[in-house]
Amino acid sequence: MRTSNVLYTMVVTAALLTSCAVFKGGGKRAALFDGKTLEGWTVINCEAAVDDGDILLKTGNGLIQTEKKYGDFVLEFEWKALRDNKWDSGVYFRYETVPEGRPWPRRYQVNLRQGMEGNVGELEGAKSEGLVKIGQWNRFKLTVQGTKASLEINGTPAWQADGLGEPETGFIALQAEVPGGGQYRFRNIYLTELN
Repeated sequence: MRTSNVLYTMVVTAALLTSCAVFKGGGKRAALFDGKTLEGWTVINCEAAVDDGDILLKTGNGLIQTEKKYGDFVLEFEWKALRDNKWDSGVYFRYETVPEGRPWPRRYQVNLRQGMEGNVGELEGAKSEGLVKIGQWNRFKLTVQGTKASLEINGTPAWQADGLGEPETGFIALQAEVPGGGQYRFRNIYLTELN
């Protein structure tokens, strides 16, 4: 029993030291959403509203996109699907434009689709399973620096991956896919820019 405790402590310590070495410190944590307005966001091809202090994705296939572009950052947010099954949304990051004729960017997307929550399909090793609370609020913490990214889901490390490519900066956006993917709520959206 003592050997397994020592081994566990060594593994956790090594993981923490590695994550500290991979992701450098940053600036001040700032709210991207004030809980009252969509100031700082652009609504594209969908309908969204502030409802009870949350962003509510109401209808359409589009995005709620930040007005500013970001490069290296820690993004924290809470989300909740309002559908019992077959929910689908996502959070895009580091993209420049939406291709003509498409409602969403090609990459990168932290998936919020049922059964794929937290996965980034374009990034090898960026997969998680069984960490979300179905029908409840979930807290994601996405760290992006250089070619590396990591995700925590509800306080539990989900994955660390390397392989982000161009662009090195871009917008952050909440994906609306309503009615297909159902309505979503987002709240407590914070961003810390990294050096």
